[in-house]
Amino acid sequence: MKYHFKIHREGKGFWAQGIELPGVFTQGETKEELELNIHEALNLYLDEPPDSKFIFPLPRINLKGNSLVSIEVEPQIAFAFYLRRIRLKRGLTQKDVAKLMGFKNLYSYQRLEKAKTANPELSTIVQIKRLFPELDLEDILAA
Repeated sequence: MKYHFKIHREGKGFWAQGIELPGVFTQGETKEELELNIHEALNLYLDEPPDSKFIFPLPRINLKGNSLVSIEVEPQIAFAFYLRRIRLKRGLTQKDVAKLMGFKNLYSYQRLEKAKTANPELSTIVQIKRLFPELDLEDILAA
């Protein structure tokens, strides 16, 4: 999953703003530093608290331009973000999904929506895919 940023030159440095996520800004003295800062800012921005009700837009595909860069989201953050997004779009609570998936407790599901603990086993991914057929791992892992 990659989001796009427009790079601007200002004085001796650079700054960038998210295209799909206009609330993401960062700066750097060099383009290399700027890209590292964009990556960090993007991942921090998308690493919402699991109880957040805000639904971020998905990135656009293949945006191109002279001053545009595409920055990849860390896989664990992308997975947690995408799962939370689908759940919210369906109007389900974490408790609803935990019950539908047959988890013994809510915490087992909540771990999937936290970037630091989102590392599901293959059997869990199969369960998630059955519950949410629209989940597309290609979207999450697209580089």
